[in-house]
Amino acid sequence: MIQILAGEKGQGKTKKLIDMANEASKTVDGNVVFIDDDSRHMYDLHYGIRFVETSKYKICSYEVLIGFIYGILSQNGDIQKVFIDGLGNIVDELPDDDVVALCEVLERISNDYSVDFALIYSKPEASVPEAVKKYLI
Repeated sequence: MIQILAGEKGQGKTKKLIDMANEASKTVDGNVVFIDDDSRHMYDLHYGIRFVETSKYKICSYEVLIGFIYGILSQNGDIQKVFIDGLGNIVDELPDDDVVALCEVLERISNDYSVDFALIYSKPEASVPEAVKKYLI
């Protein structure tokens, strides 16, 4: 399953994503991972959530992000939920076509590995590509 929180900056998307991650850490049997572009929110998360900061990595495309996610999943086969904050800050350039392709690959990963993804896409809901709108929450 993929869930996307879309909207303009300042609409509370990060707080909602953090709340979702903290709730998941209480309810899932497996592990929860939170990927962010900086460490500002590290202490807002439950101590059992694995926090991954991407600022030290050169993630220049959605393909590199997918490889990064596969690397995380390969280290722990018990990951059930992955939360991604600041998608537009993690990936250097992310045109709409790449967001569509990213969602398609994440959906395959979700099905193949039984991992759910929730991510923030900082764009007004009306501007989100049609193929991605089915993931909006």
